[in-house]
Amino acid sequence: MSTTSLYALPAFSIRFLPIWRRNFLVWKKLAVASVLGNIADPLITLIAFGYGLGGLLHSINGIPYIHFLASGSICMSVMMASSFESLYSAFSRMHVQKTWEALLNAPLALDDVVLAEMLWAATKSLFSGIAILGVMFLLGIGLHPQTLLVLPLLFLVGMTFASLGLVFNAIAQGYDFFTYYFTLVMTPMIFLSGVYYPVTQLPLWLQMVSKALPLGAAVGLVRPLMLGGWPATPLLDLAILLAYCVASFYLATMLTRRRLLK
Repeated sequence: MSTTSLYALPAFSIRFLPIWRRNFLVWKKLAVASVLGNIADPLITLIAFGYGLGGLLHSINGIPYIHFLASGSICMSVMMASSFESLYSAFSRMHVQKTWEALLNAPLALDDVVLAEMLWAATKSLFSGIAILGVMFLLGIGLHPQTLLVLPLLFLVGMTFASLGLVFNAIAQGYDFFTYYFTLVMTPMIFLSGVYYPVTQLPLWLQMVSKALPLGAAVGLVRPLMLGGWPATPLLDLAILLAYCVASFYLATMLTRRRLLK
């Protein structure tokens, strides 16, 4: 493969749609179990911390702690759902099941496959986000008109972390490699992005790091909307998410080309 084609911008076409549909049809067979599995962990966190710790820490800046936690944890849940799909599931289709190789025998380009995987991971994470929103509504959280704006934001969050996940998928040699990503990247990001407590509790330099993280930008956008307000810096937060999404998708496409088409 030539150097020029390796570094070329991704070529978009509607040929990704059949691949997306194929993943959707496979998922639909186990949809209920998949959604329940994706919302179990955030629900346990919400109940354990929201009511347990919330019994000691009643409010943050006048906001009930369970509302504060729920409005941040939905971003974390979408991040996790999108990351698992773009790492473990995508790796299985690419490396173990050889599904990607089979698809490339059809009139499809590798860029179509990568795009379909990214959009499918974002879609699946949105399904989980909608399910979590339903539970939050039952708890009386997020019953505001602004919550309608949360849905497209959650899809963007899913796209961002799907693109990041596909970067690591392209360089992974086995499932064990993903442990480094979850341990060294995602876990610190969760604790630095204001999911469990306000980032103003952090030292100033860590607050600046938090603001530059994709999860920090996501929480900065979603939490105010879920609480009936408006984000303080919407354009900056959107720019951060879009920058991570676009740059990571380009890098994922380039690394996948190098792996599969060399």
